[in-house]
Amino acid sequence: IYFVMNAVGVLAALSAAGADVAQAARGLSDWRPPLGRGAVEDLAGIRLIDDAYNSNPTSLSAGLATLARLTGGRRVAILGDMLELGTDEVAMHRAMADDPAMASVDLVHLAGPRMRALYEALPETRRGLYAETAADLAARVADLVAIGDIVLVKGSKGSRISTVVDALRRTGESSAPGERTA
Repeated sequence: IYFVMNAVGVLAALSAAGADVAQAARGLSDWRPPLGRGAVEDLAGIRLIDDAYNSNPTSLSAGLATLARLTGGRRVAILGDMLELGTDEVAMHRAMADDPAMASVDLVHLAGPRMRALYEALPETRRGLYAETAADLAARVADLVAIGDIVLVKGSKGSRISTVVDALRRTGESSAPGERTA
């Protein structure tokens, strides 16, 4: 949603400057977010929202709201630590359990020591797997998602949650998530 709001802002600024807004809108229609910045892709039977480049409470709330609006499958959030938040970082992580969009998320997997606070604040029915590191969570990729899921992966770059995205992509190349090969 935040990309849409940015695009609306660009179009408004161009309109105020007297530019051809219709031409600008056509140009924006071809734009796609780069990997790690909210790109959506269909991957081996799951719909993946790769937002693993950056995270803070505001952007995580926006990501969860996007996930909540999507329909067609179980909504799964795979979240890594939000970094560089200052002395209130643990409280900020914990508070994400009360984000309004969280009520629409079916399952939340978490990685990182700060995300432990969110894990403990979530209702047990929404708690997925917790791991100290994203690499530990990525090693359990077959247990994270199933065919038909809509999956948001989000965290600060330093949390290395992108390793889960990479694992999901590798799994998609070999077999569908949630399916085991003999």
